[in-house]
Parts: sequence; C-alpha cells; structure tokens
Amino acid sequence: MRILIALLAIFFLTSCNTAGPHFRGLPATTVTVEGSTFDVRVNGELAEALRTNIEYAPRLGPIRARAGEAMAVVSGCKVKEVRGDAALATGILDCGKGGPAVDRLKLQGEYDCLTIDSYISPATNELVLDLDCELI
Repeated sequence: MRILIALLAIFFLTSCNTAGPHFRGLPATTVTVEGSTFDVRVNGELAEALRTNIEYAPRLGPIRARAGEAMAVVSGCKVKEVRGDAALATGILDCGKGGPAVDRLKLQGEYDCLTIDSYISPATNELVLDLDCELI
C-alpha cells in the first residue's frame, strides 16, 4: 500500500508542470505578466500558457487576459481566442499570411520586457528566457 501511495504521489508531483499532449517536447518560454508567471509553448497556430506561480483565488477573467498577453509576446502573433482555465490556457493564434515574426514583440500595443534570468535547458539544449513584460 505504501508503494502505491508513493507512486501516485510521484506521478502527481511530476505532472504539475507538464505540457499538454500537443505541446510535449517543445521548449517553454517563461513570461511574467502583471504578477502571473506562465510557461508558454507555441506549436503552429496554437499556443499554450501554463501558469506556474501561486495566486490566491485566481479568477479566469484576469488570468485569461494575462495568458493571452504572454502568448502574444512569445509567438509574435495576434491571439484570437483563449480557452482553458486559470492554470492552463490554450490560445488560437492569428499570425497572418507570413507566419510569426520571431523578433517582433509588438502586438496590440508595445511591451517593455526585462530579462530576469536565462539558461540553457538540459532537456532541449535551447536557451530559455525568464521575461517580465509590461504593456506600455
């Protein structure tokens, strides 16, 4: 019985910060928007924002808007719609005909971003940035 409980505990603890099936294996960019921190992954015309910080009684309305901003900053695309809940949101992107511009941080206004931390991910061997962005 103890082994079963230990295995279940390990399973639940390791799944707390795991990407959804459509985003597994993709690098995450950590972005903080108005106090909410998200790991954002982009796959084609979809983006996923996984909230990683603790907030007391988060409501979906403000979290949805912040997740949309984080997805826009990372993807460089307009976010048409955000679905999900306060912990995990999926956004439908509108990147236009040319697709997302990698170096574009302007969307629905301008963002002022400060790099908090950067490191090379041991899993993907890619640069991961922890950004704190504010809408100007």
